[in-house]
Amino acid sequence: MASTLNGPALAATRAALSAAMADNGVATSDDADSFEPGEIQEVNMEAQAEGIRTVFSDPTNFNVKHPLYSPWTLWFDSPMTKNRNLPQTPISAVPQTPGPLPQTPGVAAAQGWMEDIKRVISFDSVEEFWGLYNNIVPPSQLPQKANYYLFKEGIIPAWEDEANKNGGKWSIQLPKDKNKSNVDKMWLYTMLAAIGETFDPSLTTLDPSGLPPNSLITGVIVSTRPQFYRISIWTRLAPGQSEDDGLRERIEGVGRHFKVNVLGYGESAKLAGPLATDVEFVSHKDSERKGKTKKITI
Repeated sequence: MASTLNGPALAATRAALSAAMADNGVATSDDADSFEPGEIQEVNMEAQAEGIRTVFSDPTNFNVKHPLYSPWTLWFDSPMTKNRNLPQTPISAVPQTPGPLPQTPGVAAAQGWMEDIKRVISFDSVEEFWGLYNNIVPPSQLPQKANYYLFKEGIIPAWEDEANKNGGKWSIQLPKDKNKSNVDKMWLYTMLAAIGETFDPSLTTLDPSGLPPNSLITGVIVSTRPQFYRISIWTRLAPGQSEDDGLRERIEGVGRHFKVNVLGYGESAKLAGPLATDVEFVSHKDSERKGKTKKITI
């Protein structure tokens, strides 16, 4: 059966498997060249299985990682980080991806906004995500006016970024007194849906060119405020003046998945109330305009 991984992810997986097999004396495809024509290659399946150690079987000495569809970067800010250096996540806590981290894209219009947002770490595998998640403070314990931003690598959490400027966001506002025990689970499920690319099911289909479409999702955010939490999902596109039924359907699908499968509410549930909102979508361009904005509500 053909792999559904993209090129880099498939290459990384094959390289990891080859390395694990080589360490245990299991023949790889490179060794196959030494066989005579017509000779059948014998593979010791037991040795091969013993040589592959995942994080589930050996959390310390695993040699195979599960690559994500895209690499991601976690950012953070709070009143306490302004004009200060944020300590990095301990190197020992997260298996590092080889190579230097890319520089933050230079978006001049967002420079002031980005000065106080600190890059925490980038990751591109399931194991790295859990190493990060298990070593950071959960939203319920963050100070007031703090934010976590989880965005695809190379995209900064600002409207001005090229990937965000034509998009919008789904968001929900949750009263703090009623959701302190739920917000950590909601944020975890939101991150898992983002890195697992389940928000936008169109990724599983090919366009006429034979290439998978770009994911609509650029990042997710959780914000703590004195009286409420807010969880947001940012998209790279938003329905415009000329209605694109296909795009609107995709955008609404993201919101519906967020409300029902991630947050756990019924599709027809009405959530608005004191300090609370329904699951609502608004484009970044509409958010910048003063006055009443055009919203999609699920």
